[in-house]
Amino acid sequence: MIFDLDAHTEALHRDGYTVIEDFCDADTLASIRRGLAPHMEQHRGRNDFEGFATERVYTLVARGKVFERVTEDARVLALLDRFLQPGYLLSASQAICIYPGETAQAVHTDDGFYRLKRPRPPASMSLIAAVDAFTTENGCTEVIPGSHLWRDEEVAALKPSDLPGLLKPMVMPAGAAIVFQATLLHRGGANRSKAPRQAFTNQYCEPWGRTQENFFLGVPQELVKTMSPRLQRLLGYDIWPPFMGHVTASHPLKTLEDGYVAPVLVDRVVES
Repeated sequence: MIFDLDAHTEALHRDGYTVIEDFCDADTLASIRRGLAPHMEQHRGRNDFEGFATERVYTLVARGKVFERVTEDARVLALLDRFLQPGYLLSASQAICIYPGETAQAVHTDDGFYRLKRPRPPASMSLIAAVDAFTTENGCTEVIPGSHLWRDEEVAALKPSDLPGLLKPMVMPAGAAIVFQATLLHRGGANRSKAPRQAFTNQYCEPWGRTQENFFLGVPQELVKTMSPRLQRLLGYDIWPPFMGHVTASHPLKTLEDGYVAPVLVDRVVES
């Protein structure tokens, strides 16, 4: 299937979201399921937002080569290039499995924590990919089309009774993915089926933004060394001009060089 970058961009501007129907092929889905299997059935969410009947696997980008590949998918990066400044970062990477009996999540945006007045351009962009087919019964993502353009007052005025007429269920086959501006109102739906609904999400933010996940601490440097240069930059091993992200006045990639010793440690040895 040909990827029409302009058409997807237009949908993102108009509706706040777009769907890549063929985001993951059958082989990629099989690899994702194998990669997730060792991490499942270990714990559930700690609050209603995470979901008491929902399981999340955080720092997904570091849990297998297949997750590295989907994180730097060329189609997604091409879309991000249209909405975020050069040097954008990976902000969050996680699998989300909604089990039977889970209730609908609260309607929310993915970049509201940046506390910037609306309406505004997105400070981040999100992708949610269906590992299992998304249906209205198993907790598919639900969006409010056009809500990425709402003012703060419109968001604050939203009432639960308004939701049935506004929410659109994102019914998608396994392998499809929705990409949306993080200012779009959405939620994970209730799982009224008898089977779990597996998905994964990657979120990307402006280079000046603080990321949701601290990948410097979450991804061991020995693993980062094996990743592609593009993925290393997405994890923050780069400089946003003129000097944001430096490590003691050096480029952060220097920390991945063999034998690197932090200048602070060198100075402490000399001092002692």
